[in-house]
Amino acid sequence: MTDNLNASVQIPNIVFGTSGLGNLYQSQSFESKKEIIKAVIEHSRGIAFFDTAGKYGAGLALEVLGQSLSELNIDPPKVVISNKLGWFRTELLSPEPTFEPGVWKDLKYDAIQKISYQGILECFEQGNCLLGKYNTEFVSVHDPDEYLSAAKNTEDYHKRYDDVLEAYRALKELKAAGRVKAVGIGAKDWKIIEKICADVDLDWVMIANSLTVHSHPNDLVEFLSLLNKKNIPVINSAIFNGGFLIGSDFYNYRFVDGSKSADRALLKWREDFFELCKKFHLLPAEVCYNFSTRFPGIKSIAMSTSKVEKVAVNIAMASAEVPNEFWEEMERIGLINNKLKV
Repeated sequence: MTDNLNASVQIPNIVFGTSGLGNLYQSQSFESKKEIIKAVIEHSRGIAFFDTAGKYGAGLALEVLGQSLSELNIDPPKVVISNKLGWFRTELLSPEPTFEPGVWKDLKYDAIQKISYQGILECFEQGNCLLGKYNTEFVSVHDPDEYLSAAKNTEDYHKRYDDVLEAYRALKELKAAGRVKAVGIGAKDWKIIEKICADVDLDWVMIANSLTVHSHPNDLVEFLSLLNKKNIPVINSAIFNGGFLIGSDFYNYRFVDGSKSADRALLKWREDFFELCKKFHLLPAEVCYNFSTRFPGIKSIAMSTSKVEKVAVNIAMASAEVPNEFWEEMERIGLINNKLKV
């Protein structure tokens, strides 16, 4: 655990994502979601760590998480909640939400983006209200990389970057006042994380779709090494490249089209990967997990599921062993970078 953090807070090997609680891609009953949360509590070793966001179902995930924990009579100290801030619940005035049409199902509210000093504070207060008696302890700005990439021109980019810095000023004040324990960042573009780290002292970092058994650029590995030297723990998220590495048709949420040469190469890589896993009697998911924890500074893996039976399976992956012979064979046939220093 990094010295930056309160000594009483621990990041477990697995952090549980909650996008499914907000009806991502499909609608589920409250009872089925509560059963998933119950399984997380039962199978977690010590404190259960939930990663959530106001964007998930326009606050629905926060609401479901708080209500479920309350109905399960879980003592607040038994859970840690990390809330990614930047989206604020509003009235739904159209047939479906405006912030990500087609992604979230059966929502009763909409959400608007509020990334600024005051906006982040409003998101924080609303998030805690939706959680009920459970409070946010870890905070961050939600996907600052996407906020910056939406800039219309250079001037707009600089204004948006100032917005992000002002949002972090607000989060730092919350920490100084003792209202939160840790301030971090999560993004899909790790270069933006690197940029913000140069301007903001952070307690933790979450990378997404960035460091997987299929994609592991050397400059990212070097950045992780730097974070490790600074005692900044890293949570590795989206380690299956959007599910593709374990059988999905989507790579980082983009459909893989076998008629395209680049996608044929992706499919060939996965075919060879699956064959090697079978040869060593390993599950692809176990290999993905093991690889994603092999780098200095990676303290935890974030995973989510919409199936209660998968909770115990995900936790068990943390102890699955992969022999060195497997990695040597992966290098030999060119499935991983043989220049990695792991």
